[in-house]
Amino acid sequence: MEEIGEDCHFFKDDNVCSSENDEDLQMTEINKSFLVKSSATNSKRGVCYLSRIQRHMDHVKLRHILSRYGDIERIYLVPENPAAQMSRKRSGGYRGTEFSEGWVEFSKKSTAKRVANMLNGEQMGGKKRSPFYYDLWNIKYLRKFKWDDLTEETAQKCAVREQKLNLEISAAKRERDFYLKKVDQSRGLTSMQERVNKKQKTEDTESKGGTSKENKMKRKIIRHFPQNKLIGENNVLKKKHGLSKDFLSEVFGVSTTTHD
Repeated sequence: MEEIGEDCHFFKDDNVCSSENDEDLQMTEINKSFLVKSSATNSKRGVCYLSRIQRHMDHVKLRHILSRYGDIERIYLVPENPAAQMSRKRSGGYRGTEFSEGWVEFSKKSTAKRVANMLNGEQMGGKKRSPFYYDLWNIKYLRKFKWDDLTEETAQKCAVREQKLNLEISAAKRERDFYLKKVDQSRGLTSMQERVNKKQKTEDTESKGGTSKENKMKRKIIRHFPQNKLIGENNVLKKKHGLSKDFLSEVFGVSTTTHD
């Protein structure tokens, strides 16, 4: 019974795998057909290039103006330099985002070519109150150019820009690390010099204190003896005259009596 169960389970897994493989094959076929259709439709489309975008113009206004001449699929406008936008805002100018160039994809190549030949160098017109009334069109049809080429070019530019940004960031990190290393070295040298100066100062104070101690010791060693006054001659004579005759006779054994 166990072997039969395992065999049944095995056959069941095979059926599941086969069904999943069939679904994958169907999905790949659908994707291939979709890609073929999309490539066929993309090959019929035409792209026009605008070398200048008027002030206060955006993709919504551009689509509204150009849609009168044909069906538009996609629009891509390149924003201006952020530094220029910041300087314009600081000077009190237009605070919105302006664009430097753009691409417009029409549903047909013939429409794109016709629009470019008809509008290039002509006045934009429209209502006189429109800010674009006196501006001129700068539009050109790009022969054998597809939207995929634009996306590839844009991706390449983004990759180059990102690479430059990474290089700048790495260079800034290296400069920062070098600066911090130098700061640490200067701090170490400063602390070392402070320790040397402190040590020298303590040695100087100790040497000064040692000389004073030696002087004190010398002063302690020096002793002062009191001196008696010298005995003068007069005092000696007085003492000599003050001796009694009896004392002298006893010392010298001479009689001190006088003879008449």
